Amino acid sequence: MSDSLTHFDAQGQAHMVDVAAKAETHRVARATGSIRMLPGTLALIASGNAKKGDVIGIARIAAIQAAKRTSDLIPLCHPLPLTRVAVEFELDAPASAVHCSVQAETLGRTGVEMEALTAVQVGLLTIYDMCKAVDRGMVMTDVRLLEKQGGKSGHWVAPG
Repeated sequence: MSDSLTHFDAQGQAHMVDVAAKAETHRVARATGSIRMLPGTLALIASGNAKKGDVIGIARIAAIQAAKRTSDLIPLCHPLPLTRVAVEFELDAPASAVHCSVQAETLGRTGVEMEALTAVQVGLLTIYDMCKAVDRGMVMTDVRLLEKQGGKSGHWVAPG
């Protein structure tokens, strides 16, 4: 791991990293996160009878849209031509939670970690938004990068 933060120049000013000299490679990132809720809220999501509609279907579209708009949200991110964004949700009754996982891919000069992470968080936020009328105490948790591939730093997998 590098000891320096790449988004600051020698004078300590924020800047967008110059990726012009980097090779274009296939880059993949996988991220995950969860939202915990009341058992009744999870049952409402599972039934498909939430007042605002198909919670998981809408959250999936929101996550994909978020991956596509990451550079609009995170100031120093490069806009990336995404080649794939796959979003999966798992309803976990014992934990009274919904787990979201995203795989983002591009053929480019910089990684897609931020796109995968942003997609997970916005997917979870969408679930919160659609269900807040019945459960304001939902908690989004454990959003993290699981794996990244491609580029000079190669393949990285989260420990544990």
